[in-house]
Amino acid sequence: MSGGTIAGIAVGSTTGAMLLTLVLYFGVYRRKRKAESCLLPRASEDKYNQLGYGYGSSIEKTSESGVDGASPRLIGITVDKSVEFSYEELAKATNGFSIANKIGQGGFGSVYYAELRNEKAAIKKMDMQASKEFLAELKVLTHVHHLNLVRLIGYCIENCLFLVYEYIDNGNLSQHLRGSEREALSWSSRMQIALDAARGLEYIHEHTVPVYIHRDIKSSNILIDKNFRAKVADFGQAKLTEYGSSSLPSHLVGTFGYMPPEYAQYGDVTPKMDVYAFGVVLYELISAKEAIVKTSELVNESKLGLVALFKEVLSQQDPKEDIGKLVDPRLGNDYPLDSVYKMCELAKACTHENPQLRPSMRSIVVALITLSSPLEEWDVSSLYNNQAFLPLMSAR
Repeated sequence: MSGGTIAGIAVGSTTGAMLLTLVLYFGVYRRKRKAESCLLPRASEDKYNQLGYGYGSSIEKTSESGVDGASPRLIGITVDKSVEFSYEELAKATNGFSIANKIGQGGFGSVYYAELRNEKAAIKKMDMQASKEFLAELKVLTHVHHLNLVRLIGYCIENCLFLVYEYIDNGNLSQHLRGSEREALSWSSRMQIALDAARGLEYIHEHTVPVYIHRDIKSSNILIDKNFRAKVADFGQAKLTEYGSSSLPSHLVGTFGYMPPEYAQYGDVTPKMDVYAFGVVLYELISAKEAIVKTSELVNESKLGLVALFKEVLSQQDPKEDIGKLVDPRLGNDYPLDSVYKMCELAKACTHENPQLRPSMRSIVVALITLSSPLEEWDVSSLYNNQAFLPLMSAR
């Protein structure tokens, strides 16, 4: 064989070996990248961060080989604008999470009073199975800040899941309406609480991108501070959606008595879902009754929704007299009946069966401001153009 032939064979062999090496290298590299991608959120799940709607958080999850598909184990999380506490610090501040420090119990954990770094705090202790609710609340309260939303101080992921909030001195609205140890709220206080809660909801519905939907508005999730001002709390069921979207199918969450018909039947989730629940809260403020009322006729006991109870009265030709019978008896006669009637009409509009005919939270805020202020301070027609709401704003 000539020298040129031998050189050609050598070059070809060397080139083939290099190509084979490159193929093997990229094959291993791709498998490695694929394995790593399984440990990270998919791009579609992180689209809001890509669009600049980030929560200021970075989350990693891996599946735990537990029984019955246990919840994912959180292996790392960092959140901007929130303090990461150690378990030892939280345990010391609550005397080892003692019963004496326990101030509440919810569906996803217990709440304890604490004093952390010279600040009063409420610590929610949650099981690892509640990681979905934990992350939902952490994301919302890290991203959203408003005077009428409870403030998140920090978190801890060690042994259990912990969320640390500002401490609200005066309990929740349900306790004030139905707790025997509490003094009756005055009508002016009830109006202010309604307005505060409406402002908090208006903010998450109309002033954030993406839009947030609370999905569990009820009197026990409205906290009252020492000045009897209200803050919306418990965002564990919150859902986000891009502005302008109509509905999102979802599994059923929330509390019976506050669920709108379109959600209970079809799973539709829109901001009007919170509007409906807020209407139920308005009925609670008027009557101090629970969202589902127990009625007893002789031996038989039945249950009736508060919406249905008020609807029956408001459908009468002259309902004002019977509305007086539904007002919280602890108010005595110390309330303006016309203002109560206007509040009933607003609650009725909020709980309309057709979600498209319910007002927005912005319109509700305007209506509540008008109902609690002297008429001469407002140009009603310029506040809200919807003719259906003009009667609500025409008098206190």
